Amino acid sequence: MLVKEFHHDVGTSADGNGTMRIYVFHPTIPNYPNARFPGVVVFSEIYQVTGPVARFARQIAGQGYIVAAPSSYHEFTGPDALKYDAADTDRGNEWKVAKKLSAYDEDASLSVDYLLSLPTCTGRIGATGMCLGGHLAYRCALDKRVHATVCYFATDIHSRTLGRGKDDDSLARAGDIKGEITMIFGKNDTHVPPEGRDLIRKTLHEKGVLFSFYEVAWAQHAFIRDELSKGRYDPAISKVCFEMLLELFGRTLKLDLGDHDGKELKIEDVC
Repeated sequence: MLVKEFHHDVGTSADGNGTMRIYVFHPTIPNYPNARFPGVVVFSEIYQVTGPVARFARQIAGQGYIVAAPSSYHEFTGPDALKYDAADTDRGNEWKVAKKLSAYDEDASLSVDYLLSLPTCTGRIGATGMCLGGHLAYRCALDKRVHATVCYFATDIHSRTLGRGKDDDSLARAGDIKGEITMIFGKNDTHVPPEGRDLIRKTLHEKGVLFSFYEVAWAQHAFIRDELSKGRYDPAISKVCFEMLLELFGRTLKLDLGDHDGKELKIEDVC
């Protein structure tokens, strides 16, 4: 599927008046000007919408989804991507903590608003993201308008998310997630240690969230980022995980399943 790209700027107010740039990746089918597609918000890592993030968004758009990728650090800098070097890594990590949680949530809500405002959007919305963006995708899933979410190595969601410790209510609010969610981690991810991953899984289960949970052997943090500054990119595993994303989005966003019947699914315990 062909993809056209542009950007849209929206006003923000949660951390003072400002402007957030949303990068848009829109599928297009020649001779079908009235085609409509589901929407997906793609949240970036601490470097904003870099080449790897844009290529990830472009892959999703090419499968028939309108992708909106917000620039998360509009309170501190322009919309351009940061570099994968030590100086910009320090800046990204500093801004990650400095930004208010309410401002992150406003960014997510405005991105969903924008997708739903498009006449080419079906009204079905998903979210995904990597690293910091994995956590922000999880936060976006708390919005009842979001039907499906895929979080790649959601950074420190278990205890000190975004550096705020007990002030972050992400796990406490897990019961607000009404859509289906997929969590993907590397077994060798030092940013989200085993005890953190265990707590996330346990909490989602206890809160009654419909979720899948994957820990990939040998994979490190940020293993889907297709640049080699830190030597973590694994193309083979990334391909498998992208297929997981397509399965979830295809089943929940492209199909009209109707309302859930509210009944508990009972599994027969036989071989």
